[in-house]
Amino acid sequence: MMTKEEMIREIQKLKKEKDAVILVHNYQLPEIQDIADILGDSLDLSRKAATIENNMIVFCGVQFMAESAKLLSPDKTVLIPRADAGCAMADMVDKEGLLKFKADHPNAKVVAYVNTTAETKSITDVCCTSANAVKIIQNIQAEEIIFVPDKNLGSYVAKFTDKKVHLWPGFCYVHDQYTIEDVKNVREKYPEANFIVHPESPAEVVELADSVESTSGMIRFAKETDAKELIIGTEIGMLYRLQKEVPDKKFYPLKEDAICKSMKLTRLEDVYLSLKEERYPVVIDINIANRAKHALEKMLELS
Repeated sequence: MMTKEEMIREIQKLKKEKDAVILVHNYQLPEIQDIADILGDSLDLSRKAATIENNMIVFCGVQFMAESAKLLSPDKTVLIPRADAGCAMADMVDKEGLLKFKADHPNAKVVAYVNTTAETKSITDVCCTSANAVKIIQNIQAEEIIFVPDKNLGSYVAKFTDKKVHLWPGFCYVHDQYTIEDVKNVREKYPEANFIVHPESPAEVVELADSVESTSGMIRFAKETDAKELIIGTEIGMLYRLQKEVPDKKFYPLKEDAICKSMKLTRLEDVYLSLKEERYPVVIDINIANRAKHALEKMLELS
């Protein structure tokens, strides 16, 4: 049985041997964040995946993120250390349902949050992330939009456009649980703190925030604000990175149990075995891949 330090050394050794780079999402466990070559949100990681020169990408996140990396770097080996790291929100929209929704709104362009499967992306016009969703909606040449799958992010984005936005009824179970009462309770506990929230949260909670930010935006806000205390309305993994990068400020979670179970599956041993045995490779049907890649590339173009 290897110690943590021995396993980290083995991971570093295997990375060199296999010309691999480790991409890690902000919601991953601290031990995984600490071994990241690139740490970021979906937009950061998508941009990096499109330009990486290494032969292998080990993606510590959830399935749709690793798929996006494969779509943008089709000639590279993309591994996801946990094959069971899915996304409940991504599973809330399927090809058949979306095709029917499109038929009901024939003049609308489909904007898909990156939190979707490659198959869903393959029948959309452009993807977006929480960081660039408003910009994408404003820049796309259409007066009607179908936004999938997150109704909360879609509702937030709709406030910044005169376009008609048709919302798919999906949600992130981590952010959708937030309530006005949660905000009231934590503000009473930390009256001097600014409240930052992710736009995947319910509209009534978003309205109470001092700032609405993607996870990358939360880091920027934390560094720039004069506030010394911040309440963070997103998955609790984000607090580790914030505390590490902005050590002179205090961060409090909106809810202690705001945890994405899939994001917490990956352990050091999983990364080690993924590199050692090259498991689990992301494979996408070529017909799906070509169409889905177009939606991601259109996102990078418009953002």
